[in-house]
Amino acid sequence: MIISLMNTIRINKYLAEHGYASRREADKLIKAGLVFLNGKRANLGDQVTEKDEVVLKNQKQKTKANLVYLVFHKPVGMITTTDLSKRDNVTSFINYPERIFPIGRLDVISSGLLLLTNDGELANRLMHPKYEHEKEYLVEVEESLKGIDLKKMEQGIKIDEKKTAPSKAIKLTDHQFRLTLTEGRNRQIRRMCEALGYTVTSLKRIRILNIHLKNLQEGKWRKLTSQELRTLKYQLGISKEK
Repeated sequence: MIISLMNTIRINKYLAEHGYASRREADKLIKAGLVFLNGKRANLGDQVTEKDEVVLKNQKQKTKANLVYLVFHKPVGMITTTDLSKRDNVTSFINYPERIFPIGRLDVISSGLLLLTNDGELANRLMHPKYEHEKEYLVEVEESLKGIDLKKMEQGIKIDEKKTAPSKAIKLTDHQFRLTLTEGRNRQIRRMCEALGYTVTSLKRIRILNIHLKNLQEGKWRKLTSQELRTLKYQLGISKEK
């Protein structure tokens, strides 16, 4: 089982957050030599980044009957984490009877669509930056929007000396637009707007690939439909069936 990361994190914390084991159990797996980092046996306390490859060997796979796929409308102020010691964490809020974890992150001051699962393979395909999956956001800014600035966003904005990947921006009103990205750098949309002189007042994720937030109320969750899951797995290259 190959696992990929979006941010620097301690290896035992990552395994815990992604439903494979508690931190204590993860430490046992590492001590037993079952966790590998970039082809070498991992050590306690190792730090990993999105460029690293973590492989967990001899891990029992969950049966299809036990796999869970949820769509959640995350409110502003909720933390995207499985760390139960953190106040307002998404895991405690949903309180699902099986162990699940959020796929990727959504800033505490942002709202919208968040996927949760216990399917490591699907999560890996969605989170790994090399796959460039579409995520769509509804953005509101304090200042009046200029068409030329939306074009600049589409072409890429330099952040930390690195230009963002091409995106798609559609103006809705003088203060609101939709933005579709294929990458997920830290606070990317807010930083893109800041670079152009805009202050984001509201940021909501409304789509990940074929999964749409639609009319799901804030703070509510639902299971993926069978058709949504089939299409999602097809787009991720996990299944050949649409």
